[in-house]
Amino acid sequence: MGTSVERFQNSQWQKLGRLNFSKSTILELIERGTVLDIGCGDGILLENLNKKGINGRGIDISSEAIKICKERGLQCEQSDITDKLPFADNSFDGVVLTDVLEHLFQPLDVLNEAHRVCKEYVYISVPNFVSFPARIHVLFGTVPENNTPRDGHVYWMTKKVLLDLLNRSSFEIEKIIVNTFWENIPVIGYFMKVIKNIFPSFFALSFIIKANKI
Repeated sequence: MGTSVERFQNSQWQKLGRLNFSKSTILELIERGTVLDIGCGDGILLENLNKKGINGRGIDISSEAIKICKERGLQCEQSDITDKLPFADNSFDGVVLTDVLEHLFQPLDVLNEAHRVCKEYVYISVPNFVSFPARIHVLFGTVPENNTPRDGHVYWMTKKVLLDLLNRSSFEIEKIIVNTFWENIPVIGYFMKVIKNIFPSFFALSFIIKANKI
């Protein structure tokens, strides 16, 4: 049956996912090299990296997710990503963690392992737990969407928290990309695209970061 964490994650992969904003953005940013996708899920990012000619490999705690990946012909293996990763130092040019860190009780440990096995960079995406919509939910006494039990989020991520974790794991920020709400609405969308970069902690719905190993 596996651990309770594995059972929960298995329940998340009863249907195939899609390239959301975070994965699509990271896919565009990665241009070369070998890549380890930690928490690869059903392999949608790996599959598209391979289409770009990038050698991707995945690892995930969910046996169901790994089964789907293998059915897609992807290189992957099941392992508890909170343990020491089953790879030698500097095994990959880069490491990807898309929507993973917020599911971990000790994200710093996983970032330290990502630092160990990568040669150059890490790409990370996390939701912003203190975005404007989340604050409105709390103001009215309701649980923000980011923290509902169905998502399995256990570590609240903010810009400050994420930057601190990266600094402590010896990564240096190269680029930060954010998205926000109402971006596709005429006129309002232009305003939101401007203000999200001025006040990202308040208006960003998620953060996508490229950081270099130091």
